[in-house]
Amino acid sequence: MTSEPETSTLGARLTGDGALFGLWAPRATQVELSLISDDMQQRNVKMALGERGIWSIEVPGIEAGQLYGYRVHGPWAPSEGSRFNPARLLVDPYARAISGGVDFRGPILDHIPGHDYTIDETDSIGAVPLSVVVADTPAPTPIARRRPMAETVIHELHVRGFTKSHPLVPEHLRGSYAGLAYPEVIAYLKDLGISAVELLPVHHFVSEPFIVAKGMRNYWGYNTLGFFAPHSFYATRGNRGSQVAEFKEMVSALHEADIEVILDVVYNHTAEGGHAGPTLSMRGIDHHAYYRLTNDKRNDYDVTGCGNSVDTSEPMAAALVMDSLKYWVQEMGVDGFRFDLATTLLRDRNHHLVHDHPLKVAIDTDPVFSDIKLIAEPWDVGPYGYQVGSYGPRWSEWNDRFRDHVRDYWRGAVPGVQELATRLSGSPDIFDTEGRRPQASINFVTAHDGFTMHDLVSYDVKKNLANGESNRDGTDNNRSWNHGWEGISDDDDINDLRSRQVLNFMATQILAQGTPMLVAGDEFGRSQLGNNNAYCQDNPLSWVNWDTSPRWEDVRERVTGLLSLRAAHPLLRSDRYLYHSEVTTADGANLRRVDLTWMNGEQGQMSEDDWHDRSRRLLGMYSSNENDAFLTWFHSGADPIEITLPGVPWAKEYTIYWHSAALGELPTTPLEPGSSFTVPGRSTIVMRAEVPTTAAELAELEAEAEYSIDVEPSTKIFG
Repeated sequence: MTSEPETSTLGARLTGDGALFGLWAPRATQVELSLISDDMQQRNVKMALGERGIWSIEVPGIEAGQLYGYRVHGPWAPSEGSRFNPARLLVDPYARAISGGVDFRGPILDHIPGHDYTIDETDSIGAVPLSVVVADTPAPTPIARRRPMAETVIHELHVRGFTKSHPLVPEHLRGSYAGLAYPEVIAYLKDLGISAVELLPVHHFVSEPFIVAKGMRNYWGYNTLGFFAPHSFYATRGNRGSQVAEFKEMVSALHEADIEVILDVVYNHTAEGGHAGPTLSMRGIDHHAYYRLTNDKRNDYDVTGCGNSVDTSEPMAAALVMDSLKYWVQEMGVDGFRFDLATTLLRDRNHHLVHDHPLKVAIDTDPVFSDIKLIAEPWDVGPYGYQVGSYGPRWSEWNDRFRDHVRDYWRGAVPGVQELATRLSGSPDIFDTEGRRPQASINFVTAHDGFTMHDLVSYDVKKNLANGESNRDGTDNNRSWNHGWEGISDDDDINDLRSRQVLNFMATQILAQGTPMLVAGDEFGRSQLGNNNAYCQDNPLSWVNWDTSPRWEDVRERVTGLLSLRAAHPLLRSDRYLYHSEVTTADGANLRRVDLTWMNGEQGQMSEDDWHDRSRRLLGMYSSNENDAFLTWFHSGADPIEITLPGVPWAKEYTIYWHSAALGELPTTPLEPGSSFTVPGRSTIVMRAEVPTTAAELAELEAEAEYSIDVEPSTKIFG
């Protein structure tokens, strides 16, 4: 996109006397603007063709709240990628608000049902959503400072599900933008230690026909209809533009509390599905221009698994994405994006992956995004779609290798601790390339898609029958462990172990170098009763249940404490990769310790034999700088293990600051170097190490030491 196409005339813009409408329909023979009254009467006005295939018209007397759509004329020639059908009333791709829903029994297909290539000329008005003219309003309150990723803790949440059952939110606000902006909700996020909320899709979406046929609806929202329009169902004051105002009010409230807003955006496909699906917008405007097609042009080339793929190799389709991103930053005030199936956006005209794709180059270089967080889900289902580690310096990426290994480590399903060390180091084997930092790795154990963390420790197999697909949907690769009983248990020992394991998962993703992402409710045991694909469950199964037990309230408090510890100590969230480098004072004196090393629990650093011990279940992660040091033990073994603490120069005293064990299992007083204590089975222990900070102090301590001192640097940087 070196020469970005002119798109400023697209969409609906109010003028002093009315409104200017613009639509890109490059192969249309005629375009009509359809103005819809409140009683669903329509007035069709012919538009004029200008440059670059943009049709436009200015209509006097139009006011905010006006409903409209487009009727696009052209040849019905599916073998040429042309499915023009003026009987279809189409949503404006640039609509800033969308009103109404889809009547799935109505004439929403562009063809006769069962005959994909035979046109259906029944008018679709009344069966399809409508675009809304929206007045310009001020942007939300900006956040005082966008944090660097090193200070960021992400909370993935669903706008509706997070507050739908919240007892302190007024009932009429629950499940809405206003509900998320409610003071008690924001106070909870602040208390927990969250710096950014990552909202599941809020671009206006509709349900898929097969979900509606089951009497359900799309809950997650990965089925976008409008890239500019906030989802109207999350508004409380109507859908004729109020959704825009309410979204901005929510952003303002979060910003005023110093919480950033990241959107999970779905630009890779749309709600129209494959060519046999409903025609609601872009397919009717120009199937061939907006979507990737197979060589015969009759079918969609699908690398998303959702029926269609937006063709970002077409400059105007890529411009649609860029304009949408800029709108959400500049007008709606958001602070970042997580790109669903991001690889799809980087495919060329031949559907091949290219990392110098014009769209990516434009995003990387546009000053609008200079401090905006960019997060890729770095895969799609097409050829060479798995691209973890490939997105470059401006980007962070979901790290599924972190997720999978951490799950396996804590259930005892992997040999040794080599890969654990690598993942704790920020996955440098994947991300440590020129210009990238550890925060490129989004460290997560759970996400919206899959088991909740409670269910990860409570179920061996998925329980998805409620989805109506005979338990065939959802992954079987859960890497979960029920700890001796499938599902809900009233056994205190099992429940104690499960909550401890949740704390271990939380500690691993929070303390690993990189950017931690927590899922709403995991911090206090939210369960979906074993459903690992609750995309269609808009009910209490998916909503966050705020009625927590004392056991899980304790878990939440401990997670809060750990996030507070991380925030207070930059050493626990380094913004550079650590490679066993010597720690020196400001005047260059060597303090004989290193910024990162690994301890074996036998008073010293890991040896080659330790690294290759496939039965090892204990690893100590030691990090330090001139004035500070931490030693964290990760022990996935079932049995307790006695360890000896490293001596000088690693520390002159140790204090346990946080742990996942039961109360009373660990010492509460400071521990001397060279002393021993017992690490309980399946536990994480964070120890603050008081360290000598001058060469003179170090020399004095070494002279007084009566225990073995391990000072030889390990040759192992990470596992």
